Amino acid sequence: MPQITDEEIKPNEEIKPHVVYTTGETEKILKISNSTLKRLLKKGLLRANKVGKQYRILGLEILKLVSPAVEQKAVTAYLDLKHKVIDKTKEW
Repeated sequence: MPQITDEEIKPNEEIKPHVVYTTGETEKILKISNSTLKRLLKKGLLRANKVGKQYRILGLEILKLVSPAVEQKAVTAYLDLKHKVIDKTKEW
């Protein structure tokens, strides 16, 4: 799979599904901080493969993250959690 360098990432560049991105490149593409990227990885909202001590993210995974279907999944998960919390706190 082709890998691109940080210098090759230009603003508003199309995300290529079969390109492997580093975490730094992904942060630039999504315009997010390192801590936000770590949170996305930890929660499983963005899938990545660990190579040594570094993560590599397939462009397809980035595209899935920014798609409307993923947003709907996140809303559904949030609402499910919200209802569980409300039901649990009613017992108090």
